[in-house]
Amino acid sequence: MNANEIRVCVLRIEGTNCEEEAYNAFKMLGADPEKVHLKQLTGDCSSSMRRDLDDYHILMFPGGFSAGDYVRAGAIFAARIRSRLAPEVENFVSSGRPVLGVCNGFQVLVELGLLPSFDEVMSEEPHSALYTNDSGRFECRPTYLKHENHGRCVFTNLLPRGEIVLFPSAHAEGNLRFPSEKEAEMVQQLEENDQIVFRYVDANGDYAGYPWCPSGTIANIAGICNPEGNVLGLMPHPERVMFRYQHPDWTRGQDPNAPGDGRVIFASALEHVAKRF
Repeated sequence: MNANEIRVCVLRIEGTNCEEEAYNAFKMLGADPEKVHLKQLTGDCSSSMRRDLDDYHILMFPGGFSAGDYVRAGAIFAARIRSRLAPEVENFVSSGRPVLGVCNGFQVLVELGLLPSFDEVMSEEPHSALYTNDSGRFECRPTYLKHENHGRCVFTNLLPRGEIVLFPSAHAEGNLRFPSEKEAEMVQQLEENDQIVFRYVDANGDYAGYPWCPSGTIANIAGICNPEGNVLGLMPHPERVMFRYQHPDWTRGQDPNAPGDGRVIFASALEHVAKRF
């Protein structure tokens, strides 16, 4: 399959505000993305606007403040999907097609039960949550991430393990937590299943607290995948560093049009689809 044959559904509702960057990230790599409103998948629109999730190869939940993040971040978006599209989404994931959730999209995946998804494709209720940052405020800055996956995640197949990348963070609820009585056990399970994809580090690549880890998240976790590796939730924004000129150090003798650190996430997913489907 050629890149221009790979169809990407960038799913949005009111309050989503990163769909343009997500669309452009896939488009510049030659894919065929489309910004799709949830109502187009549920049929709450004219017949000419109707879309079928099964017609796409990749599903992306972009960042933003879906439905104003009322109740909990991502909760309303997830509830609407669960009530109207749960079988379609579950089939999409079960087929091995990639699903990416960035920032608010990560929150949606957790609320949907698609992550961490230890024992089933989509759990009946969330097994984790993305809480308010320990600082109690919105945190927005470039963040260093260490790639820790051993090869399970399809979104990082082109990124060497141990590589340090820089993605911007911009969130108020990025603090991944599990039930307190099970927290240590569930983090261990993530590690044993090779589900931890990125952790926050400092400029030297060492684990560090605030401000290097902007949220205070458990075990410095910035991104996790499901046990099969085709669903990735990530708090920082790879779509905002597709070119070197989007990095804060771009003036230091580097080609400003060279690939940025975020490009590998989208290139890996496209390569996976091209080879498998």
